Amino acid sequence: MQPGEEIESLVGELEQIVSEGKTPFAAGGQKKIVDAQDVYEILDEIRRVFPQEFADARRIVKEESETLERAQQQADAIIADAQQQAMILAGDQEVVRLAQQQADDIRDRASQYERDTRYNAEEYADTVLAHLEDNLKSLTNSVGRVRQTLDENSGPRNQTNNVPW
Repeated sequence: MQPGEEIESLVGELEQIVSEGKTPFAAGGQKKIVDAQDVYEILDEIRRVFPQEFADARRIVKEESETLERAQQQADAIIADAQQQAMILAGDQEVVRLAQQQADDIRDRASQYERDTRYNAEEYADTVLAHLEDNLKSLTNSVGRVRQTLDENSGPRNQTNNVPW
């Protein structure tokens, strides 16, 4: 399941509960009677899923960071190899010059690979986090609509102990 899909599904369930709610006889079409227990169960499930979404995003960023670290280690190993080969061939100036040029080329390619990998990892993490942010906004809007619907359906509340007088 893609990041946020479970939350989107739960928000859809909330919307369905509200849309299927009964309209009170004397109220307009905007007020609905819904089973509060069903709404609370879905909200609890959403709260349970959120930490997993964040953990998934952190895991993806960590994996990309580890990939970058491995790429840097490979680049360092290639450079060390090239430098050692250059030292072995140090007897001849032309061979040394060519080896240094090759080491520089390898270093440049490794640096470019590191930059490309880092850019791709950051782009991927940004995409995942943007998707998560969109889902959070959607969820916040949906929760606001459900709360507004509940407020409209239940009338004014006693703020001290929620017991009508």
